This record gives sequence, structure tokens and C-alpha cells, in this order.
Amino acid sequence: MTRRELLLLLGAMMATGRNLRAQQKTMPVIGFLGSTAPAVFAPFVAAFRQGLSKTGYVERQNVAIEYRWAEDHYERLPGLAVDLASRKVDVIAAVSMPSALAAKEATSIPVVFETGIDPVEAGLVASFARPGGNLTGVCMLTAALMPKRLELLSELVPQASAIGLLVNPTHSDAARMIGDVQEAARVKALQLPILKASTESELGAAFAELVRLRAGALAVLPDPFFVNRREQLVALASHHGVPAIYPLREFVASGGLISYAASITTAFHLLGTYAGRVLKGEKPGDLPVQQPTTFELVVNLRTAQALGLTVPPSILARADEVIE
Repeated sequence: MTRRELLLLLGAMMATGRNLRAQQKTMPVIGFLGSTAPAVFAPFVAAFRQGLSKTGYVERQNVAIEYRWAEDHYERLPGLAVDLASRKVDVIAAVSMPSALAAKEATSIPVVFETGIDPVEAGLVASFARPGGNLTGVCMLTAALMPKRLELLSELVPQASAIGLLVNPTHSDAARMIGDVQEAARVKALQLPILKASTESELGAAFAELVRLRAGALAVLPDPFFVNRREQLVALASHHGVPAIYPLREFVASGGLISYAASITTAFHLLGTYAGRVLKGEKPGDLPVQQPTTFELVVNLRTAQALGLTVPPSILARADEVIE
């Protein structure tokens, strides 16, 4: 090889290296901010990646994802959001209202969120149709369905004059959600003792208090902490013989009695799609907040039998899924 050929070869190798570094540098990065633990949310994160892939982005191929999990300690979320912002990610996917509020406070980077709380009432966006600002996302309306869940539970356990309400007091919108359910309980002339839990030990204490108060049933407010502890919640309800209604189908699949909700898997799929659209240049403020169009009533007949309950035909006729 001549000296000239060697110089040309070295030049080509250097150019290739520069191109590879440039490609690596320009690979977009998504910051994923979760308020609970990664293990239990793995199926939902998979749905997020599937939605993202619909827009042409595949993790580790042409997009990177940096995950941050608060492990049920919501007070950590502001710091985690600041950390993602300092790394100059291209978009933040914030899962839950506490995560979305932390991201909104931390940065002007585009944010797509998944939440069960009305984002307009919470101050995240200006409106569902025209969010404005740097945020948009998916609202499952989980909290708004609590009065309907109370109605279903009363129909399933008509003798219950008192229904406990399980709440995580560290949730940013706990007070608003409690108020909405209290109003629904007042209309139905139901007593509604509030049971608070934000740790595993407090969950056990809440059920002990429920039994002490002789409440006839339990309604569980939507909260990532409860989703993460759904196996424990279902086991406690079974142990104490408490009929309970849950904010997601996944509780019933784990042995819970009944749920009424939109699909969280679908919500995460939409969230991934929105993240991809923002990466492609669309502005969050121009993308309407997505809302579910269908809600699923799921009943576990095996659990009802174990509790000594007969599920009314009116509920079975409306059920989208019956687990036997």
C-alpha cells in the first residue's frame, strides 16, 4: 500500500468515526418518569414501547429511554424530574399525576403524561382539545369513574350502609378525589369512612380499621402505589372477607372482586404514540389530550363465591368480562 493510499484509508476511517459519533449524539432520548416500581409496570412499559414503535422509534435502535422510578416515594419525583431535564432529554413521559406535576414544575421540555385525574382541573393543561404549553397526554378518567364504582358496589352489596374508601394521602389530588366520592356517597345516603395508606404496613392497618368500623365493602381510589401493591390488596380483602371494587382490571385478574375502568394498556400504547409524534416535531400544546371511549366492567365470579356473594344478573348482563 502506498503512502497516499494509507492516508486515504485513515481519512475514510476517521470520517466514519465522526459520522458514527454524530449519529449517536443525535439519537433522541426519552425520559420515562414513573412514580412506583418498574417490575409491576413492565407490561405497561411494553405497551408504551409498542406505541412508540408505531411511529418508527425502537428502543436502542434509533431512540434511547432513560428510566427514573420513585419506588412509591412521591416526594422523590421533583428531583428525578430535574435530573431528567438536566440531561436534556427530548421528551419526558410522565406516568401518574404526581409525575406529571413534577415534570411540569421542573422543565419546559415537552412532556407527555398518562394520568387518571382530570388534567385541566389539576392545572396541567388549558383544555383537553388545545392543551397549550409543553404538556399533553392521555387521561383515563379513572378518578371521574369513582361515583359509578360506588353505584356498582352498592348494587353488588345492597346491604352495605357504609363503604370504606381507601386513599393514599401522599397523592397530589387525594383531597379532590375524596371530595368527589363523598358527594356521591351523600347522594346515596352511604357512610364513607376514609382509610389512609401509603405504606405496606398501613394497608394492613386500614383493613383492620375497616373491619372495626363494620363497613360492608371497600372502594379503592386510583393510585400507582395501590397498583403496585395489588396482590397485597386483593389478599387483604380476601382475608378479611371484604367485597371491594378496584380502579383497574388488573386487580380483578389478580383475584379481586370487581373493577370498572378503561384499559391502562391502551393508555400506555397511546402515550408511546404521542412520545413518538413529539419526537417527530409535533408540539404537545397542539395535540389534544386523549380520553378513553370504552370502559370495561370485569367481575370475578370465583371471588364472589368465596365471599358468599351472588352477583346480580343486572351486573352480569353488563359485564365485559367474567372470570370464572
